Amino acid sequence: MITLNPATEEQLKVYKEFTLNEIEKTINDAHETFLVWKSTTFGKRAELMHKAADILDEDIGELASMITTEMGKTLQSAKAEIEKCAWVCRYYADHAERFLEEEIIDTDASKSKICFRPLGVVLAVMPWNYPFWQVFRFAAPALMAGNVGLLKHASNVTGCALKIQEVFKKAGFPEHAFQSLIISSSKVEKIINHNYVQAATLTGSEPAGAAVASESGSNIKKTVLELGGSDPYIVLKDANLDLAVDQCTQSRLLNSGQSCIGAKRFIVVKDIYNQFLEQFIKKMASASVGDPMDNVDLGPMARKDLRDQVHQQVTDSVKKGARLELGGQIPNRPGAYYPPTILTKVAPGMPAYEEEIFGPVASVIKVKDEKEAIRIANDTKFGLGACVFTEDLEKGERIAEYELEAGCCFVNQYVKSDPRLPFGGIKTSGYGRELSYFGIREFTNVKTVYIK
Repeated sequence: MITLNPATEEQLKVYKEFTLNEIEKTINDAHETFLVWKSTTFGKRAELMHKAADILDEDIGELASMITTEMGKTLQSAKAEIEKCAWVCRYYADHAERFLEEEIIDTDASKSKICFRPLGVVLAVMPWNYPFWQVFRFAAPALMAGNVGLLKHASNVTGCALKIQEVFKKAGFPEHAFQSLIISSSKVEKIINHNYVQAATLTGSEPAGAAVASESGSNIKKTVLELGGSDPYIVLKDANLDLAVDQCTQSRLLNSGQSCIGAKRFIVVKDIYNQFLEQFIKKMASASVGDPMDNVDLGPMARKDLRDQVHQQVTDSVKKGARLELGGQIPNRPGAYYPPTILTKVAPGMPAYEEEIFGPVASVIKVKDEKEAIRIANDTKFGLGACVFTEDLEKGERIAEYELEAGCCFVNQYVKSDPRLPFGGIKTSGYGRELSYFGIREFTNVKTVYIK
């Protein structure tokens, strides 16, 4: 396996893929570790998890540089990602025991209760776009619940995968409590089939999610899936326009547009459409693009093939009638760069309307009123995040709670994950939840104990 710097196209490192024997040993080691780790006290687990957070803080420069070098995220964004990983470690270290506390239930038994017990070895199949955060938001609750983790990371961030394993080892976790498997996607099926692997979680594309869910289902194993999104951002006529433009721009350009919960479709009522578009174009055009190690807004995309795929979606949409308002041209420079891009006159049948565009491309859609805005917002196979901008907070809350079909619905703030709140989607955006107390309970045996 080869990793490349997407900003310079230079080769970083070649990694040797695990043999079948090495895979088998890794899984066996994980299972043997689980048999001991599951009985470790919450106090001891919390002590180690706090230490992992401390290591993330101490090594933030080195770890952030690894992220930027392997997948192109700006250095300041990479540092923010590491800080968020430390936050989720401390959050679960402090709250896991309470989240998994047994519940006494009044029945006809002498005593009856609900307990939350770990499942065992859990496989995590993770993507490259947030190479540390996606892993830690699984690993922190899973380990605190008493499970052990196996990581199959995206091959272009193999260095990050090994660094994460190193963080847990340096923190004092058992050597095999969290292990990275250097394997191709073709080996995932074999791991899911293994008797010692009890569950799987995947963050990634729909096809990858469908494959893991299918294989896990045939083995009757639990899965949590966080897949793609084409998040709608509704801007109503009573919105604070400056706020809306700022939040929409931030969300669309976050991580060079490579975020599952990044804003994708901007649905604006006709009363303020022209004003919004004018400000939005200006704001998007002002974003700086360059070396991610410098103080810029956007670095390159993670790989040139991904950049080319985004450009093809833009080109196909324009051929079908979309109008290019900004960007849309591959720059003549080394690296997987793509400029901030805006499309208008976007309609059903176009990639910019139907598909997730995983890059810095915004689809702006004009609607006549709130009712049409909600209809178009929900006219998608995805259901991860959604947002509405309005000064009427009661109306915003009503739309977010009752009208928008998504797992995370925000008002006057771009959608983001938070350890304190459950995170996940509906429809083809996946199922199950990460984070909050919902997330830590996903990979537990919700056990009934009845005594009479």
